[in-house]
Amino acid sequence: MECILFRHGIAIEPDEWKGTEEDRPLTEQGKRRTRQAAQGIVLLGCQPTYLFTSPFVRAYDTARIVRMAVCPTLKLETRNELTVGTKPDQLMALLRTLPSDAVVLCVGHEPLLGEVASLLLCGKVLPNFSLKKAGAASLELTNGVEPGQARLRWWLRPGQLRAIGKRPSSRQAK
Repeated sequence: MECILFRHGIAIEPDEWKGTEEDRPLTEQGKRRTRQAAQGIVLLGCQPTYLFTSPFVRAYDTARIVRMAVCPTLKLETRNELTVGTKPDQLMALLRTLPSDAVVLCVGHEPLLGEVASLLLCGKVLPNFSLKKAGAASLELTNGVEPGQARLRWWLRPGQLRAIGKRPSSRQAK
């Protein structure tokens, strides 16, 4: 299984937002940078078979943008396992229900995504594995969804994903 963890794009700051935390949207810059980062995901050759997102607006809108670039025909599934405040074990339990050849792209929030990555890679939750907004990491889970059993394929900051997305692909060059 390949698990791609993608943090939502830049959202309106909480102190500038009058609505609920769940409804806090992406900024225009957040949308633009997420589109650019999604192009990086495309050029990395990612072909998800599952696309899961937090129900929070900023994550859901990020997932919609990524879906349009990466996998427009794939169903987008809202999952509470990716909501703010969720524990890593809950997302790992969801991943265990998927086939071993799945490629799952999860769009969510910090600190959950970093905690899941550290648990899968190191066997315990560590605080120094956070993803930047519109950044992503790819983990290979060849020995099942178990603590300490994942292998890091790549971990990219948003600027790196955007730079990759600007590269001409062989498909574009033809």
